[in-house]
Amino acid sequence: MRITVVLPTYNEAENIGPMVEALLGLSVPNLGILVVDDASPDGTGEIADHLAAEHPGRVAVLHRTGPRGLGRAYIAGFGQALADGADVVVQMDCDFSHNPADVPRLLAHIPEYDLVIGSRYIPGGGVAEDWGWERRLLSWWANFYARTILSSRIHDITGGFRAWRRETLEGMDLSRVRSQGYVFQVEMAYLCERLSYRIREVPIRFEERQKGRSKMSLRVQIEAALRVWQVRWRYRHIAARR
Repeated sequence: MRITVVLPTYNEAENIGPMVEALLGLSVPNLGILVVDDASPDGTGEIADHLAAEHPGRVAVLHRTGPRGLGRAYIAGFGQALADGADVVVQMDCDFSHNPADVPRLLAHIPEYDLVIGSRYIPGGGVAEDWGWERRLLSWWANFYARTILSSRIHDITGGFRAWRRETLEGMDLSRVRSQGYVFQVEMAYLCERLSYRIREVPIRFEERQKGRSKMSLRVQIEAALRVWQVRWRYRHIAARR
């Protein structure tokens, strides 16, 4: 089973090296990494190229030009991973808010499930203790809002730590996924659910990034919440089977 971890990056020069080394240090056979860099001005792409040269066959880099965006980066990364023969694709943040040590826990459920989600909102999951109550409330509300609007059974529909079977991504037809910001996570999970794929959630602890600056802001979260309605409308003709 060939596994590819897709890491979208934009200004993650301080994190890309340690993250790649942490992932390569896992006891996971046939694990490779695809860094998808959106022309980071801080040199992230160049650092990734050096890492690829140091780890041939295990680390690859996709340099994107043109319009940036999380959704575009992931769609490009998923497409490249599948073209390169990946059987499982893992998506996660590069800033250590997702613990690389949790990757094997997600992969353990792939033989029985089509999508495995690292969840903050099931028993055993959570967020960093140093989050203020305002941030905790905003994160919880955004997730609750999306779940409610979409009538979703997924507890952490906004989370971005996931493992996908190849057949799932191929069957979902990624060409119809249009979201570009953080609502991309919502759209992908919702489409997967509407198509009645088998979904499993595994508890994780979402940590605070240690280096660099977060791309998340109140404006970004509000925009994502409003676009949830577009996601619902887009897939209104797909009748979910319960």
